[in-house]
Amino acid sequence: MGDIVIKENEHITHKIIGCAMNVHNKLGNGFQEVIYQRCLSIEFKKIGLIFERERKQLIYYDGIEVGTRRVDFLVENKILVELKAIIKLENVHLAQAINYLEAFNLPIGLLINFGATKLEFKRLIKKSCLSVSSF
Repeated sequence: MGDIVIKENEHITHKIIGCAMNVHNKLGNGFQEVIYQRCLSIEFKKIGLIFERERKQLIYYDGIEVGTRRVDFLVENKILVELKAIIKLENVHLAQAINYLEAFNLPIGLLINFGATKLEFKRLIKKSCLSVSSF
């Protein structure tokens, strides 16, 4: 099922990654995350992607609201985009982005890091969209 989710959204994720590459090529690394977020908004508008910045989601525990989370972008109302501007992505950043997929109930997302010398990105798939192989 993960392959289906990737294929269905591949054209959009390619556009998002292309926009991120444009920003990174023009700015390089070393700026704050918010600068990259603003520039990425400009790139999204240029190519006609529909998006929301800083999309807020309520978090519940046993039916009780316990807080909120904000994702950097929700693109085309179905792809979560989380940005970082750090030297190296760590597992904790992946875990955070995957938890956002669960909280927002979205099948696919991108974790994009502008802080490294070369742009880094990871495609994320919601756990429930992954199929389990049997031997």
